[in-house]
Amino acid sequence: MADTGIFATTAEVARKAGDGASATSVAEAYVNDFMTQAESEINIATRHNWSDDYAGLNADVKGILKEAASNLAAIYVISYDMSGFTSRTEAENMVNILRDGYLRCISLLRDKKAQDFMEGA
Repeated sequence: MADTGIFATTAEVARKAGDGASATSVAEAYVNDFMTQAESEINIATRHNWSDDYAGLNADVKGILKEAASNLAAIYVISYDMSGFTSRTEAENMVNILRDGYLRCISLLRDKKAQDFMEGA
């Protein structure tokens, strides 16, 4: 099976999920599913279909999409099974950090001035 996500890879998501992530939840089939969901949410939340435009975007714009998608997918990975972490608090702290990063990226992608810059880049 190959990565089917557009914005980020299984390896990038697994790195963000950390060492405590279960082998099942970081398996390519699971991450591909999580990435599809994350990419759709990003497109809808920002009211822009980045997936269709992805090939024509520059590296900086692709980077923020990668960050947003890998953060959200890593949240899904951690939430799937928290038993590998030293404590539930550790897993929740990771989720909170990833959520904050995801929300920051969404805010930037939603910003009209930033969109004008990204589309012109």
